[in-house]
Amino acid sequence: MPGDYYEILGVAKDASQDEIKKAYRALAKKYHPDVTDLSKEDAEAKFKEVSEAYEVLSDEGKRKTYDQYGHAGVNSQFSNGGFSWDDFTHADDISDIFGDIFGSMFGGRRQQQRSRNSPRQGESLRYDMEITLQDVLKGKTAELSIPHTISCGDCRGTGGKDGKIETCQTCGGAGQMQRVSRTPFGNMVSVSDCSNCNGTGTSFKERCPKCRGSGKVSISSKVSVNIPKGVEEEMRIRVPGAGDAGYNGGPPGDLIVVLHIKKDKNFERDGANLWSEVNTTYPKLVLGGEETVKTIDGETISLTIPSGTQVGGVLRISGKGLPKMNQSSRGNMFVRVKMDVPSKTTPLEKELLMKLDDQAGKKSSGKGRSKFRQKLDER
Repeated sequence: MPGDYYEILGVAKDASQDEIKKAYRALAKKYHPDVTDLSKEDAEAKFKEVSEAYEVLSDEGKRKTYDQYGHAGVNSQFSNGGFSWDDFTHADDISDIFGDIFGSMFGGRRQQQRSRNSPRQGESLRYDMEITLQDVLKGKTAELSIPHTISCGDCRGTGGKDGKIETCQTCGGAGQMQRVSRTPFGNMVSVSDCSNCNGTGTSFKERCPKCRGSGKVSISSKVSVNIPKGVEEEMRIRVPGAGDAGYNGGPPGDLIVVLHIKKDKNFERDGANLWSEVNTTYPKLVLGGEETVKTIDGETISLTIPSGTQVGGVLRISGKGLPKMNQSSRGNMFVRVKMDVPSKTTPLEKELLMKLDDQAGKKSSGKGRSKFRQKLDER
């Protein structure tokens, strides 16, 4: 298991996204196997370690989970229960740093992206989903209708009518065109994708009427998403293969479901803990008493108000919060005590309150206390 992600990147726990990205870029250049003086094995291990840290800390949802639960919280979000290069979503950052330099560690999928003629994975899709605290408590399986593209069946993804394609006559199948221009410093050669075949090297005489030459058609598919107990705000769930169709026979992209937790009128969430409020009376605050509260489970329980409780005081009910991610335990429920102040009073209530205010803080004789208590009893 890798060390602390913040220490690996050499940033503070409150580092901004710009600071995290800057630190990663510096370390990626330092440890990339093609540019470092370290052995290939050590360089690959270091490069993978800093890339794993960057994958987690650059994603606000994963970062929040890691801050709360450590490695155990984020490992479950990786495809094999632990980080692999298939989980790395920042190939553009690597490409920006090193251009077209990629080590073999990135696997076939990264290598395939170098050529438009090679099979390439389709684009991943994002779906923002709102859930309730009850969903966080119990977990759920959601059925989503996801619009996405698939390979056209009529042309088998080629774009040509009946699947018939040929070598592009404009570029001769190279997929690129060269243009030579003269400058004061000599001839300059510029290379760009062929405008006729868009860099594929193939074309067709007649376009497929179904997909209009794109090789893809749009559909909506039902996708089942399992939401575990204890999920956090903006946590991401990956559904492999539920994204758009791939290119040149490549695999489809993934569906990334981003969770957003709806505000609850009765409870406020604080990690695995829940906060709520209970109204009581002045006599119960002074003398002690009981009030009833409802838990997130819907259970009504009796809450003891200790004598001398202050307005705004907090009482704890153990184990009545939310489940903790990847754990069997639950958080606590905290109840903030409030007091109802009546807007109107009866003449007797007014008399008793005025006398109570007059006697507050004074030492009274036993006889005086007895008379006051008698009035309370007569009320």
